[in-house]
Amino acid sequence: MPLATASTRRSDAGARQATVRRSRVIAVLAAGAAGLLGWVAADPLLGVDLTVQTGGTATMREVGPVAAVLAGLMSGLAGWLLLAVLERFTARAGSLWRAIALLTLVVSLVGTLDAVTTAATAALATLHVLVGATVLVLLPRTASW
Repeated sequence: MPLATASTRRSDAGARQATVRRSRVIAVLAAGAAGLLGWVAADPLLGVDLTVQTGGTATMREVGPVAAVLAGLMSGLAGWLLLAVLERFTARAGSLWRAIALLTLVVSLVGTLDAVTTAATAALATLHVLVGATVLVLLPRTASW
């Protein structure tokens, strides 16, 4: 009977890992979707020109839908990686991860100041907050803490 119990525990742990992985994949995809939805609201619907200065003074770049989605996906993946590492090495992974994620979101807002117009700055800051909030809320929900 102890073998069945150990086997059951391994099976439960495997099922839990699969559930956590699936939930985190959904969180990453939701972050990408949040980026796209924010872009759609700002650019096509409200008509905000999402242009930023890059690489000095003369280079301009428009933030398009692909960039918005990729930024959301990369943010979610980076958050997942950090959370996984913290879960391996500390018992307070959740608290530490939330603090780092929130600080990262605040620091990311500095990049929005490179926007060409005030409306673009506000729209890009909103995009950052939408993606950041999605990651902050959805990613750690299934953590082991």
